[in-house]
Amino acid sequence: MSSNKRHNYTNLKIWQLGIEIANNIADILINFPKYERYDLSSQIGRCSVSIPSNIAEGSSRTDKSFSHFLDISLGLSFELITQLIVKKHRKYMIETTFLKLELKIEDFQRMKMSFQNGLD
Repeated sequence: MSSNKRHNYTNLKIWQLGIEIANNIADILINFPKYERYDLSSQIGRCSVSIPSNIAEGSSRTDKSFSHFLDISLGLSFELITQLIVKKHRKYMIETTFLKLELKIEDFQRMKMSFQNGLD
C-alpha cells in the first residue's frame, strides 16, 4: 500500500468495532455509581471513545503516521481492559457483561494488529 494513501476510517472494521465498544461502554456507564461519575466512570468513557478517535485521526495521515495512531489505540484498548477489571472487582459490572466486552476488545486488538501489519 502506498504511504501516501489515505484511509476512509468509516469503512475500517477496526474503527467500526471501536465505535461499537465505545457505545457498549456508554450503555453500561449509565448504571455506574454516582460517586464514581467523575473518577473511574469518566476515565473509562474517555478511554473507550479515544480508541476509535485515534483511528479516525490517524487515517488522514501517511501510513507511517497512521501506524503511530494505531499503536495509541491499541494501548488504549489495554488501558480499557484494565479499567474494566477494576470495575468488575468493585462489583459495578456483572461477569457476563465483562466477558462480552473483553472478547470484543481482544477481537479489536487482533484486528488492529493484522490491519497494521498490512500497512508495512
